[in-house]
Amino acid sequence: MSPRKPATNRVQTLREDQLLSKAELARRAGVSVLTIDRVEKGAACRLDTKRKIILALGLTVQDKDRVF
Repeated sequence: MSPRKPATNRVQTLREDQLLSKAELARRAGVSVLTIDRVEKGAACRLDTKRKIILALGLTVQDKDRVF
């Protein structure tokens, strides 16, 4: 088994803490499930996408450092 990569953001942790599926977070954020999957794996994304995800998690833009 290969070692797990260190998380580059906390999207997955915050999503799971709220018992949200990737599909539900994607729906709330107005992005695709594939986008959520990529972001959780550490792929770069636009600032607008980050903002949408932060707000969909019930946080404010000022909380961005808690997420990304």
